[in-house]
Amino acid sequence: MAAFQTLNRDELLKIKDELEKEYEKIKGLGIKLDMSRGKPGKDQLDLSMGMVDALASDHSFVGEQGIDCRNYGVLDGIVEAKRLLSEMIECPIDNIIIYGNSSLNVMYDTVARSMTHGVMGSTPWCKLDKVKFLCPVPGYDRHFAITEFFGIEMINIPMNEDGPDMNMVEKLVSEDDSIKGIWCIPKYGNPTGITYSDAVVKRFARLKPAAKDFRIYWDNAYTIHHLYDEEDKQDHLIEILAECEKAGNPDMVFKFCSTSKVTFPGSGIAAISASKANLEFIKKQLTVQTIGHDKLNQLRHYRFFGNFDGMKEHMKKHAALLRPKFAAVLTTLDRELKDADIASWTNPVGGYFISLNVHNGCAKDVVQMCKDAGLVLTNAGATYPYGKDPYDSNIRIAPSFPTPEELKDAAHVLCVCVKLATVNKMLTGEK
Repeated sequence: MAAFQTLNRDELLKIKDELEKEYEKIKGLGIKLDMSRGKPGKDQLDLSMGMVDALASDHSFVGEQGIDCRNYGVLDGIVEAKRLLSEMIECPIDNIIIYGNSSLNVMYDTVARSMTHGVMGSTPWCKLDKVKFLCPVPGYDRHFAITEFFGIEMINIPMNEDGPDMNMVEKLVSEDDSIKGIWCIPKYGNPTGITYSDAVVKRFARLKPAAKDFRIYWDNAYTIHHLYDEEDKQDHLIEILAECEKAGNPDMVFKFCSTSKVTFPGSGIAAISASKANLEFIKKQLTVQTIGHDKLNQLRHYRFFGNFDGMKEHMKKHAALLRPKFAAVLTTLDRELKDADIASWTNPVGGYFISLNVHNGCAKDVVQMCKDAGLVLTNAGATYPYGKDPYDSNIRIAPSFPTPEELKDAAHVLCVCVKLATVNKMLTGEK
């Protein structure tokens, strides 16, 4: 297929007619597929079934500290869970608090605490005239939903191939003390799959924010979610806490993680890692908020994996299931869209998403066409604050839930819709 941009009007009309016939045929197939969220498939969930019985084998619920995990206590998590997750996100064991099942909940709590009680003695954000957050885009819709919920103004920061536009980040945070944070997914980002370069991480660590209570919200959700076992095919991220310490900014980062896509989504364990000063401030809230999180769940995670090496072996099983799913989508995109030269997409080596950029002004049309044909995608605009993609071009693809065969069909539907929406846009004179 020739590049669409090289075709005249008559050639575009001919392709439009062919695509409309193909689209109507697809609609008649009764397809029902959902690629709207990064949900693990049943085959991935089955990998963790041994955890259900992890505490039943010896009927011992006492951890290394002599604590009966069926009872109250241990506010910041049992040492076994701390050790496991501190290795997972590469932080000292003394710089982590284990929470419940959701890192999103920990991030929400962190913003809420800042609103009501400030950050380590600063003025509570609710008492300020204006609070702003920087938002690398395209990004994670649930991050943006948290800050929108609290009425925090969000500022788009463009993503480059090695991370956010740091020139823009450095300028804004140094000049505006109402900017209190930035959302980051530094490894295998949602939806781009981008991992921040060493230079970007070091520039984050050396930021000179005007606001003393500025924090980097470092959501390391996909830190061990490689698609390939070979190290030379994996992305590597340098550790932000250590870099901040070296740069003289030890308190500037909150790092979040969970096992939601490692074991069971909704039944995993989550954590926050930060400086000891930050953690002491956080514990003041925790002592009021809870007597302790689910230690039985923490213990069964530890017993199931044994150690971090066990977790890494477990992740290789996830990768083996995910690789053919990503390949099914990427192969179809290459075959059906590359020569048309009407879209671009990422080819990640980890994470859960593929980011597709279509012709400006077409994303909403593509998503709606797909929905009408039985394929549900993430809403167009969801990867931007307030659900407003200024270019109406970005679409998040989540290949994890359907089977590889289903994904081949889904990707074909998507490609037909991309081509049809683009042709329609071009025929209106908007090339």
